[in-house]
Amino acid sequence: MSEQPVRVLACGDVEGRLNALFNRVQTIQKKTGQFDLLLCVGEFFGTTPEAEAEWQLYKTGAKKVPIHTYILGAASQEMAKNFPSADGCELADNITYLGRRGVFTGVSGLQIAYVSGREAPQEPAPAHCFTAKDLSALVSPLTASSKFRGVDILLTSQWPRGVWHYANNPEVNTKFCGSGSVANLADKLKPRYHFAALEGAHYERLPYRNHVVLQENAQHVSRFIALATVNNPAKKKYLYAFNIVPMKTMDPSELVKQPQDVTENPYRRPAKDKTEVLKTGFGAAAEEEEPAAQFFFDLSTKQGGGFRGRGRKRHPDGEGRGRGRDPQQDGDRQHHEHAKQPRRHPQPTGPCWFCLASPQVEKHLVISIGTHCYLALAKGGLTPHHVLILPIGHYQSVVELSSEVVEEMEKYKLALTSFYKSKGERCVVFERNYRSQHLQLQVVPVPLDRCTTDDIKEAFTVQAQEQQIELMEIPQHTELKQIAPPGTPYFYVELDSGEKLFHRIRKHFPLQFGREVLASEALLNIPTRADWKECKQSREEEEQSCKELRDDFQPNMMEEDHTPNPTAGFKQTKVALVQMTNSRLQDVTVN
Repeated sequence: MSEQPVRVLACGDVEGRLNALFNRVQTIQKKTGQFDLLLCVGEFFGTTPEAEAEWQLYKTGAKKVPIHTYILGAASQEMAKNFPSADGCELADNITYLGRRGVFTGVSGLQIAYVSGREAPQEPAPAHCFTAKDLSALVSPLTASSKFRGVDILLTSQWPRGVWHYANNPEVNTKFCGSGSVANLADKLKPRYHFAALEGAHYERLPYRNHVVLQENAQHVSRFIALATVNNPAKKKYLYAFNIVPMKTMDPSELVKQPQDVTENPYRRPAKDKTEVLKTGFGAAAEEEEPAAQFFFDLSTKQGGGFRGRGRKRHPDGEGRGRGRDPQQDGDRQHHEHAKQPRRHPQPTGPCWFCLASPQVEKHLVISIGTHCYLALAKGGLTPHHVLILPIGHYQSVVELSSEVVEEMEKYKLALTSFYKSKGERCVVFERNYRSQHLQLQVVPVPLDRCTTDDIKEAFTVQAQEQQIELMEIPQHTELKQIAPPGTPYFYVELDSGEKLFHRIRKHFPLQFGREVLASEALLNIPTRADWKECKQSREEEEQSCKELRDDFQPNMMEEDHTPNPTAGFKQTKVALVQMTNSRLQDVTVN
C-alpha cells in the first residue's frame, strides 16, 4: 500500500482573530507548500466587534480562506449562537463546523475523531457541552470492531485530566485543568495525535505507550499537544504543522516503533488514582446510544490535496428513535399511521418526465408500483434487466427523500438484489444528482461470472482518476444526507457489498459516467451501449421488454426463500409490492 502523508495544520483558540490566523497560514504555505487541512480546537469565534467584523468578511466571501478549515463547536454558552446545528454544517466557504461529536475518514485512510465543547456538569446538557452519552456513541462503533487499533487524530477542546502524569509538567493549574471523561476517551481511542486548547497554554507532552511492556503486544504511541490562543502577547505556540501517514496504510512494524523518550500511559495509573477517572466513565450506556455521526473527507494529497466534499451531518433517523423499542413494531406502527393519514406526494412546478402522475411519463415502461416509489425499465438500458427506482412524488435526489420514501426504496433494492441473485447477477446502484430534476436511482445487474465486486470498485476508481474525478469512499454507517445537504450536486454508487463511493460535483461532470464505467471492457464489455441514446428501442420493443421483465420480476418477489440471505423475512413486503402493483398498474396504463 502507498504511504502518502497527509499535511496537516492544527490550531488552538482562534477567538475571532481570523486575519492573524489566515495570514500566518498563507506565510507558512508560501514557504513550505500547500497543506491539506487546518484543524481548529477551542473557541473559534470572538466576542469583540472587531472579531465580528472579520468574520462577516469571510462569511460573505469578501475575504478568502486559504485552506480547508474544520472547527469544533462552542465551548461557552456565549459562543453557541454561532453554530446553527449540533449536526455540523458549512459556515463559510472553506470553513466547516464538524458538529457535536463524530468521526470522519478520508480515502487516504486518515481517521479523525472529535468532540466539541466542555464536559457537562449535569443533564440536560447545554448546547456547548457534551455528555457521557455523546462519548459512548462515539466510542462504541469504533471499538466494537476486532480490527480497531486506534484513531489517527483526536480533537477535543478540553484537555484530558492527568495527561501530565509520568511526563513534563504544563504551565497550567493542574488542580482544575482538564476533563476525566476526555482522559477516558483518549485512553479508549488511542489517538496518535491528540489536540486540545482552552487553557491559553502550549504543551507538548512526551509520547506515551498504549500497551503494557512484556504483557501486551506492542502498539503505536500517542502524542498530546495543547495549543495556545492565536496571536497571544506571550507569543506561545498556537499553530502546529505535521505530516501523518494514515495508520491504515502503514507497515505495522513501522507503526509500533517506540521513540526513546516514550513514557507509560498517563491514564492507566494505580487503582487509587484511577478511581477519579472511572467515575466519569461512559462505557455503561454505550449499547443504548446511536452510532456516532460520521463526516467524510477526502484527505488525499492528489490534485493539491484537501477536503473535496462538504456536508451537514444528520442522525440516521431524522425523526428520532425511542430507546428500547422493537424496530419491527415501530415499523408496523408507522405503516398504520401512514395508512391512516396518507400524505400527498410532492408535485413539480413544471413538466416532469418521471413524476408518475405526469402526462409526460412513459407509463408503458412501468414494472411495479408501491406506495411511495415505482420501478421502471430503463430507456435504452445497458442490459435487459437495467431498471430505475423512482419516487412517485417529485424529489430531486436521495438526500431530499422523506423517511417513508427511503424505507420503500430500500425494500425495492432488496427485492431487486434477490431477483438478480436468482439470475446469477449482482446489483450496482448509482445516482447522478446533476442536470436532472427528478431522482432516478439506476440499478444495473452485472453477471457474477463477469467480474467481482472488487473489480467493479476498481473500475469506478480507475476511470474516476483518469477523468480527474475525486471519488471518495463513504464510511460504513454514514448516510448520504450527512455529506451532501439538499441541493448539493453529486454522483453516488453503491456496490452489492454495501460499499459506497461518492463524488461532489463542483463544475462539470460527464453525464454518462456511471454507464461508461459499467459498459467498459473491464466489466460488461459493451462500450457501444454507454450512451442510452444509442440503445433506443421502438415502443413495441419497449412494451415487450417491459412485459417480460414484469412477468419475470413479480413472481420472483412472491417466492418464499428459506435460505439465509438479506431478503429473509421480507416476503410480506414483496407480496405488498406486488399487490399494490397489480391494482395500480391498471390505473396507470389506461391513462
